Amino acid sequence: MKIEAVDFFYFAMPEVTTDADGSQDALIVRVAAGGLCGWGECEAAPLPSIAAFICPMSHGACRPVASSVIGQKLEGPDDIARIGALVAHDSMDLLQAPHTFSGVEMALWDLLGRRRNEPVWKLLGYKRSEPKIPYASLLFGDTPQETLGRARQARADGFGAAKLGWGPIGAGSSQDDADQFVAAREGLGADARLMVDVGQIFNEDVEAAAARLPALDAAGVTWFEEPFHGSAYEAYAALSGRSARVRIAGGEAAHNVAMARHLMDFGKVGYIQIDSGRIGGIGPSKVVADLAAERGVAYVNHTFTTHLALSASLQAFAGMADDRICEYPAAPRAVAAAVAANPLPRDDNGEIRAPDQPGLGVDVDLPALKPYLVDTEIRVGGEVLYRTPKIE
Repeated sequence: MKIEAVDFFYFAMPEVTTDADGSQDALIVRVAAGGLCGWGECEAAPLPSIAAFICPMSHGACRPVASSVIGQKLEGPDDIARIGALVAHDSMDLLQAPHTFSGVEMALWDLLGRRRNEPVWKLLGYKRSEPKIPYASLLFGDTPQETLGRARQARADGFGAAKLGWGPIGAGSSQDDADQFVAAREGLGADARLMVDVGQIFNEDVEAAAARLPALDAAGVTWFEEPFHGSAYEAYAALSGRSARVRIAGGEAAHNVAMARHLMDFGKVGYIQIDSGRIGGIGPSKVVADLAAERGVAYVNHTFTTHLALSASLQAFAGMADDRICEYPAAPRAVAAAVAANPLPRDDNGEIRAPDQPGLGVDVDLPALKPYLVDTEIRVGGEVLYRTPKIE
């Protein structure tokens, strides 16, 4: 079969705030081929991602992503990898291309799985989908008291693990942050896993990040996530060498396999966190998962948006029994919650698995999303290059 059409649906909340909450809008991708459709999601700003797919060519190494996708043959996993390599070569100077293609690539896997009546994880070579321990992915509150409440709610909702992120961490003193860590631990209880994400707040300041290590250790934190810019490998390595117990985590900023590999080899992270919506899709995520296993680094998905993205992010390590922790969007905005008609449920043990259904096993609920559809048109030289697809 050949790829006949790629449609982008831009959805957003009526009001988008400055909260570090990526679930406030969504760019959902539909790929059509052979009478079937597959679905994916881009984890990036919607408008630049759409533009990267349809923009006029600047030169031979700066072509629109569409030129490498539309009309291509899709018969097996090798075709998805081939198309990805073509995008990387012909759009190498289009920096948004990996983000745009990530959503398309997910949809290609979904479509191929539906065509073969097999889940994506099986197409990747896994024999079974192993259970994962989902952690509630939440933001720190503005105050320790607010953080305490959020952590308590996560535990009340049945989560035995949670990650608190961003918020005021790093903006004040190390004691201010210590108070937040204590509140998170108190709210979760002594037996729960607690992770902390600081959203690159320390740039490359190793001393500032290291000042938080004693409090993180005291709170029994499992990992200290993204203290630095995604490619600040020297800073990651320096902090990893000074950490008493808490492991350093990162990788969501990687938009190719090499960046993730460098973070493991040179940055010495203990956890590599890959977002399939940023790195180029499910195939590159699986490559990183295999590299991590060879290096004794724990692989973790990065997912903060929808259950479509959640399923896609699980596929790369679905069959890895030793890598048990997975990110789970615990408090998404209404637009993100509306995407999946059949979200991934937690079982009686509080665990989740990559679905056994064909493809990604998630159906996109377009009628439920219709109120959030952003009417958009991109016009160049009088020609309409993109117009919001209709939802019947």
